[in-house]
Amino acid sequence: MKIIRTTLAIILLATASVLVGTTPTWPQFRGPNGSGIAEDAHPPIHFGLDTNLLWKTTLPPGHSSPCLWDERIFLTAFDRERKKLETICLDRQTGKVVWRRDTPAEKIERVHPISNPAASTPATDGRTVYVYFGSYGLIAYDFAGGLHWQKALPIAITRFGHGSGTSPILAGDRLILDVHLDQESYVLAVRCHDGETLWKSPKPLFNDGWSTPVVWREGNTELVGILNAGKFAAHDLTTGKERWWVHRVPHQVCATPVIGDGVLYLTGTGVLGERDELILPPPFDDLVPRYDRDQDGRISTDELPETLLIVDRKAAQGAGNMSLRESLLFHSDAKSKSYNREEWDKATRGFHEFARSDEMKSATFAVRTGSQEDVTDSQVVWTETKSISDVPSPLLYRDRLYYVKNGGVLICRDPANGRLIFEERLGASGGYYASPVAADGRIYTASDRGVITVLSAGDQLQVLARADLQEAIMATPAIADLALYVRSAAHLWAFGEPKPAKP
Repeated sequence: MKIIRTTLAIILLATASVLVGTTPTWPQFRGPNGSGIAEDAHPPIHFGLDTNLLWKTTLPPGHSSPCLWDERIFLTAFDRERKKLETICLDRQTGKVVWRRDTPAEKIERVHPISNPAASTPATDGRTVYVYFGSYGLIAYDFAGGLHWQKALPIAITRFGHGSGTSPILAGDRLILDVHLDQESYVLAVRCHDGETLWKSPKPLFNDGWSTPVVWREGNTELVGILNAGKFAAHDLTTGKERWWVHRVPHQVCATPVIGDGVLYLTGTGVLGERDELILPPPFDDLVPRYDRDQDGRISTDELPETLLIVDRKAAQGAGNMSLRESLLFHSDAKSKSYNREEWDKATRGFHEFARSDEMKSATFAVRTGSQEDVTDSQVVWTETKSISDVPSPLLYRDRLYYVKNGGVLICRDPANGRLIFEERLGASGGYYASPVAADGRIYTASDRGVITVLSAGDQLQVLARADLQEAIMATPAIADLALYVRSAAHLWAFGEPKPAKP
């Protein structure tokens, strides 16, 4: 009898182990440790409005990505009519809303016109879901929607008031958040159980960005990396102390770092995107015949059309573009300016100097981990300054490094040395804000015009399928089990091939 009980216990433990191992999870922004990879999942290749659609649920707008554990999906949203931020829990099988909770934010943070106050993706450990709003702070709920704890923080402050974008991550019993408060910024670690602060690491000088932290281990020490404008810093996860860092990082950092084989890949661009994609102002003699409406021999900003751009994100409805007129008035309280030839030459000369400055530097760094203090000149394996994605995070998948750029351009590099393998158009135009994700040998990219492109991973561009959802996609998709979950402007979609009915 004792042998039977022992054998039964072993079988039950083995069964439980298998079940735990197969629990569908995508527990934070871009899934496991921000990698964007769910290698054991098998999402569909072909899907669309009426193809392999499992369900579609209407939701308020938000840019947070789906966070998933077993039968639950978590998202945040901003209800514009009620002016309320909320956390929403859905059933993974049906898409039905299980519960939704408002956030006690007294004021909504200012965000860029293409962004949303609900931009941060939740994180979960399978028992509790943790959400962050730049307008309020941190909140923890149990899976039934019960309030576990909440921690009010100062409203986020980011460059030009573009709004927060970083997401919280879990590392063991700690929740890590990059808190942006200008010169009062810091990295925060709180205890998952009750939200109590474990440590704060101030970062007064290098404090701006929208990247999400990443975690890795060096020997017996677990580290958390924070990418900000001008600097990447590796902090001891236990104490918060900076262990090593890299300077000369670009000034606009949206992408979350990825790590593989002891190397971190860091990406950033200039404050207006890639330097080579800036549109330089036309000469004075080209402007006067076309735009001097009152024929006074001068050029006024009122005479310049909004369609005359210096930044073209190639996004839907011109989202994120900057006109020449807007740039001339950017740092001025004046509503209009007028230029003669000399004044125009001086203004545009300043623009050319800005285009060549460090403010417009773009780069990808490959940095070897495992050192101490400043490693800028000792541990950077390679650097590339061209063909850098603006907002989407890189994808390190099957020994290749992929980026997707505005206009629908896919870049593939060798992660060992940065060598360009290919740079090709996807055949799906638009702006790209969602990061690429991968599973089962395939890569999924999504444009802000609502087109998802499915590619075969490899050294040549091979498009397998495209799906047009006819709604803007700004959030990074999630992958789990046999399904792909896509958040669009007004819906959450679940795509997958229906399972065959049991005989």
